[in-house]
Amino acid sequence: MTTKVEKSVTVGVPVSTAYNQWTQFEEFPRFMDGVESVTQLGEDRLQWVAEIAGVRREWTARILEQVPDRKVAWAAEEGATNAGAVTFADAGAGRAVIHLELEYEPEGFLENVADKLHVVEKRAEGDLERFRDVVESTGYATGGWRGSIREGSGVGTPGVEDAASSRGDSGTVDDPAVRPDDDGHGDLPPTPVR
Repeated sequence: MTTKVEKSVTVGVPVSTAYNQWTQFEEFPRFMDGVESVTQLGEDRLQWVAEIAGVRREWTARILEQVPDRKVAWAAEEGATNAGAVTFADAGAGRAVIHLELEYEPEGFLENVADKLHVVEKRAEGDLERFRDVVESTGYATGGWRGSIREGSGVGTPGVEDAASSRGDSGTVDDPAVRPDDDGHGDLPPTPVR
């Protein structure tokens, strides 16, 4: 079962400023709740580490399309299954609208409970609001990448079918303090060494 989230926020900076700040992926932990790190592996690949419903997860995402001042679309290649797009539009008077579309597959008991409680949806809304606060507080972007990735490829908004290679790969970070149990969710204590 997949879940789709759509959220928007209006920011009091021009589109180019909002877009430029958004392309500073490694700064996402500043405003994204639960995101521990984002590491840019290349122009079109990102390594994520985040806590989702109390479970530490990792995934590698590929940027499928990036168009300056308009769009960033991605899909997971391995790890936590997710895909989506962030679009940017001019709202006039030096303001921009940022629209997020995200689709993901919750895995395991805790993530499914969190999904029913709309935890990711609430996080996404809070993340966009915190992004607005960050970019409005300075009025400028801390950097920006103005290149394009597969511009005009007609990607649209990717869904989890575009992240098919990550299906079945839970993206849970190995923790020696936890061992898998019968359902593979790793919620039993470690086996003692004798």
